[in-house]
Amino acid sequence: MVTSMNTTSRSGRLLRFVLPAACLIAFDQATKLLAAYFLKGNPSVKLIPGVFEFFYLENRGAAFGMFKGRQLLLAVLALLISFFAGRVCVHILPPDRKYRPLRIVGIMLSAGALGNMIDRIWHHYVIDFLYFSLIRFPVFNVADIYVCVSCGALLILVLFFYKEEDLQFRH
Repeated sequence: MVTSMNTTSRSGRLLRFVLPAACLIAFDQATKLLAAYFLKGNPSVKLIPGVFEFFYLENRGAAFGMFKGRQLLLAVLALLISFFAGRVCVHILPPDRKYRPLRIVGIMLSAGALGNMIDRIWHHYVIDFLYFSLIRFPVFNVADIYVCVSCGALLILVLFFYKEEDLQFRH
C-alpha cells in the first residue's frame, strides 16, 4: 500500500510539472505563431515609439546569436536541461510547500528551453519578436523570458531564501 501511495504521489507531482510546463509552452508557441503571421515580411509595430516594438527576427543561434547553425547541439542541451529540471522537481525535491518556488523555477526553465527547442526542430531557427529599441536590447521571445526569469529567480532563491540545510535532500 505504501508503494502505491508513493507512486501516486510521484505521478501527481509529474502531472503538476508537465501540465503547467505544457501550458507555458503552448503560450510561447502561440505568440511565435502570431508574430510570424502578422510580422514576418512587414515593418515592425511600434507599441511605444522609441522604446518597445514588435520586430520579427529569425534567430539561428542561441542567446545574442551565439552558436549559430548549431541547432542540434542547442536542441540536445534543451532536452538535457528539461530532463534535469523535471527530475529535480518530480523526484528529488520534497513535496513540501516550502519548495514550491523551486518547482515553479523548474517548470519555467523547462518550458523556455523546450519552447525554443520546438522552433529549432520545426523551423531550424527561433522566432524572436520582442524588442526594446530604447536600449537596443537583442530581440527575444516569451520562452527567453521564461529562461531569464527562472534563472534570476533560482539565483535569488539559492542566495537569499533557502538555507544550506534546506537544499540537502535525502531520498
